[in-house]
Formats: sequence, structure tokens, C-alpha cells
Amino acid sequence: MIRVSQPVTGPEELDALKRGLEKAYFGHSADVVELEKALAEFLGVGERPVVCVNSGTAALHLALASLDLEPGDEVLVPSLTFVASFQAITAVGAVPVPCEVRETDLLLDLDDADRRITPRAKAVMPVHYAGNPGDLAGLHAWAAQRGLRVVEDAAHAFGSSCGGKRVGAQGDLVCFSFDSLKNITCGEGGALICPDADSAHRAGLMRGLGMERPQATQGGPPSRSAYDVVTQGWRFHMSNLNALVGLEQLKKAPAFFARRQQIARRYDEAFSCLAGLALLPVDYAQAVPFLYTLRVLQGRRADMIAHLREREVETAVNYPANHQHSLYRNLATAPLPVTEDVCGQILSLPLHCALSDDQVEFIIAQVRAFLA
Repeated sequence: MIRVSQPVTGPEELDALKRGLEKAYFGHSADVVELEKALAEFLGVGERPVVCVNSGTAALHLALASLDLEPGDEVLVPSLTFVASFQAITAVGAVPVPCEVRETDLLLDLDDADRRITPRAKAVMPVHYAGNPGDLAGLHAWAAQRGLRVVEDAAHAFGSSCGGKRVGAQGDLVCFSFDSLKNITCGEGGALICPDADSAHRAGLMRGLGMERPQATQGGPPSRSAYDVVTQGWRFHMSNLNALVGLEQLKKAPAFFARRQQIARRYDEAFSCLAGLALLPVDYAQAVPFLYTLRVLQGRRADMIAHLREREVETAVNYPANHQHSLYRNLATAPLPVTEDVCGQILSLPLHCALSDDQVEFIIAQVRAFLA
């Protein structure tokens, strides 16, 4: 079976894990700090601090918690996203307001979001679907005019750029995921890019159960049993083992990005003239694709899934609309027909750096055969 997603690791990651295991301490350590510094340099964030955590969901949770939202405050979010976006919002006591996506690129429809704003709206969570950040400058200007904070769900977009800068280098709060299938992996992990040192300090406290430890005195280390709890927090810290894997993956990131872009461009070239498909308009000179998602038209998606499965090609549907889940089905303030329509069409094809050129051509041939 040709998998739809797959991590790519090698002896470098194994050696890094061996070094970490030999330290006999697997919690938050200097390796995490080193990864934060390496990410800051790679992304070009300048003075914007990086806070590493144990998942992308934790990054979203901490970003929202830093906004001091009150129960019932609302966060505008596209319904077409992984459920982690919605779960992070409800975890801090806020209310997700499901919004439409644009049919063409599956990014947040700001006109629709405008219609759903109430006095309780405090933030917006754009989702950089499949790695495409869209017009971030326009989105931030729109949010500023409405007094909304911006929490970017950039789980798909590590390495992507907008306006000549990598995602995370500008804006408000930006959240990345480094799970096993993302553009780079820590095994599990995530990162929050904060707008200033004060918000990063608070996020750092919250990721460690709100504990503040005294500074070392007289040249000795602080006592592990001496701490004060100063804020609500969670056990969201990153392990040094995950950080060590991430450091090795970061070295490989440029090659990973180039290969993902190469495969996506080949798919676009092969599928652009095929009737029955609609492609997402993505600028691969800027975006590093996490998914290669297209829309299968004329109600034929289930048949294409079955056709490809019979030929040992795995596919995925990313994602069911969140407002149709049992937990969230009463949240939509108005119908979302565009989202419901595209959620019946979207299909993700295999996209990862373990794919060979022969496998890519095989997948293309099978899609063409189905549509012939």
C-alpha cells in the first residue's frame, strides 16, 4: 500500500535518541531550548520568542489561554479543519463559531466570518489548509479593524512563506505541529510563536503547570523541590527526546520541502486538464504542502477512493466539517453550504518524501484511468 502520509527518518534521528537516552533524563531540558533557538533562526522570527510544547494542539491551547478569554467569548474558525482547532477553543471555555471556507482554496471566508461576528467575538483562528497561508497581511488587517486577536493554526504550514517571510516570522500568535506526519516531525511536538517576551514567559509558565522556580543562587542549581505556582497551567512541555529528533529533522527540512513541492507540482501538471477534478490554487514557490488535496466532482469521490484502494493507493478525507460532529452541531449561527459541499468532494492523495518518482507516476496513472 502506498501510504497517504509517512514520516521520513534515518540513522541521524536514531543516533540523537541514543544520545538522549544516555542522559537518563527525558523531560524538558537544554535540548528543548536548543530546538527553540534553532526554530527561531530557521523561521527568521527576530525578537518573536518560540515556545516548544508537546503537540500542536497544546500550542493552540496555550495561545488561546494567553488571551484571557472569558467563558462564552467567541473565536471565529473555519469548520473545515482538524478537530484540534475546535477542541483547543472549548478547552479554554470559549465558543467556536464555525465559518465558511472559500470553495477555491479552502481557506477562511472573511466575508462569511464578518456575518457571524457578535459582540462576544474576541479572536479569529485562520487555518493554513494544506500548507497555504493565503493573504496573511489582508487577514491581519481585517482582524485589526474588528478588534480581534489572531491565532494562526499553522499546523500544515511549517516552512511556508508569505510576503517574503516564513509563516511565524510576523503576525500575532502562530502555532505549529510536529507530529509524525507533518513537514518535519519531533515524533510528537509543537511550537507557539509569541508576539513578545511577556506572552512567551506566560506561555512558558502555563506549559509547565504554572510553576515558577527560583533562580540559581551562589553558583548552584535551583532546588527541584522549590517552586511557586503562579498561574493555571498544564503538562504541555516537550521532552528532550522529541527535541533531539526535531533538531535532526530541521537539518533536513530544505530537502523535505523541495521534494514535497516537486511532487505537488507534478500532480498539478498531470491533473490540471482532467475533467471531473478541481485543483486548489497553491503557489508552491511560497507554500510547502502538507497535503495534496483536490476536489472530486460529480459525486464520484467514494468511487475514486475505492478504485485507488483496490490498486494499493491510500487516500484520506481531510476533514469532516466540525459543525457536523455531535459535540459541535449546534454551534453554527447560519448554514454552511459551501463547507458541506466541498467536504463531500475533497480527497488527499499520497504526499510525503518517501514517495519515489515511480510511485508518483503510478498514482497519476491510476487517477487518470479512473477518470477516463
